[in-house]
Amino acid sequence: MNAGTAGGLLRAGAVAALLLLASCGGHRTVKRTSSTPSRQDDTSRPQSSRYAQSDDSGPGGAPPDISKIPEPVPKAEPRSVYGNKSPYEVLGKTYSVLPNASGYVERGIASWYGNKFHGYTTSNFEKYDMYAYSAAHKTLPLPSYARVTNLDNGASVIVRINDRGPFAENRVIDLSYVAAIKLGIWQKGTGLVEVRAIDPEHPERDPVARAPAAPVVAVRAAPPIASPRSETRVASAAPTPEKIHKPELYLQVGAYADQVNAERAAATVRNAQLGAVRVVEGTSNGRAVRRVRIGPLRDVDEADALTPKVRALGLGEPRVAIDD
Repeated sequence: MNAGTAGGLLRAGAVAALLLLASCGGHRTVKRTSSTPSRQDDTSRPQSSRYAQSDDSGPGGAPPDISKIPEPVPKAEPRSVYGNKSPYEVLGKTYSVLPNASGYVERGIASWYGNKFHGYTTSNFEKYDMYAYSAAHKTLPLPSYARVTNLDNGASVIVRINDRGPFAENRVIDLSYVAAIKLGIWQKGTGLVEVRAIDPEHPERDPVARAPAAPVVAVRAAPPIASPRSETRVASAAPTPEKIHKPELYLQVGAYADQVNAERAAATVRNAQLGAVRVVEGTSNGRAVRRVRIGPLRDVDEADALTPKVRALGLGEPRVAIDD
């Protein structure tokens, strides 16, 4: 399976400040595993010896029947004692945990993690179960709930966020194995998604919950594919092409209030011959901005390859942007 550039993934461990380094969202092999988390986890051990596997993978055999695995029902829960330290630092970057999940919506690249971490401790000191609908996120409070929608096919799933990550470049959320199956991205390894937090106090604000007959529901009820080694993708009753606008992937160099600065940045990128460059006018917090973007890009691999090249131009930290 081609899952794109792997990158690093860090997770919190036995205490709030402990961050555990692992690799996730990359190429995966297929190995058999138990369907329940039962591994002994010594969080005091170094990363090189903590996990039974050196590389991540999915289980062997046919994928599970996801129609028999219930999605979590969002409910109000107290913040976990572990995993909510804020701010925290990983690989030289500082992250601040949001005070609450209300109103959070973000588009980006999703990856998934599986057998290597199955049964091991998550950031909020639970056990990771790749057969449950869960996810890792860098800044949403633990635990919290979100609906993740695949922007390519309209499939969606509710996940309970109980882990930190992914810290691989250009990734916004790390899904459990079954969540990746349900969205139809597990074989590819990554997908373009929208992550929308769900307020347990107001579940009616979930757009899919408000419209149970929407086409995306049919996608969620789709049967799994026959084999993880098959070239066939997840079968689904996806919305028809005229109802799904295929997303376009860009690498955003920066956003500028001043037109001159935007054009100067665009010229720098053009001179570096990194691809098609455009300046997109828009607004942010009621103010006009000019976003300098490279693209549209072919795929996630191209975005990952371009990121260090753009960073080397000294224009700041590039980020993935997705447009309909």
